[in-house]
Amino acid sequence: MDIIADAPSAWPGGGLRSGELAAAAEVNLQTLRYYERRGLLAAPDRTLGGHRVYPPDAVTTVRVIKAAQRLGFTLDEISELVHTGRRHARTDADLHERAAAKIAEIESRIADLVAIRDTLRAALDAGCHELRDCAGSPDCPIPFTGLAHEA
Repeated sequence: MDIIADAPSAWPGGGLRSGELAAAAEVNLQTLRYYERRGLLAAPDRTLGGHRVYPPDAVTTVRVIKAAQRLGFTLDEISELVHTGRRHARTDADLHERAAAKIAEIESRIADLVAIRDTLRAALDAGCHELRDCAGSPDCPIPFTGLAHEA
């Protein structure tokens, strides 16, 4: 981390202050600080007055992090991907393997949600109006019906 003059013209490469970066990347300041603490965003240079000055490419970094989160990657997973790229040790297999694993995870969750949806539809089709009443009926499609008979 370097200390640079407070005048914007002295900022290397037209750096961005925290608020400018947050606005450009559509996140709040706390998100930037959190990403810094997690090591997802490199510690920025500081002005003599202590203001953070981020390089212009930090906007892309933050946007990539947010996009990866929307795709279902955790911050730990994103950190590993970002750090691999920074070390220039990245291989196509890194992202491909992680994306394939994420797809498998998502497909599993989808299968679980479809099963839940189908069970709820069956409960509606069976005329279940009250959970307690339905659970006591042998025709109830909800999987925990056996529990109601044990009580």
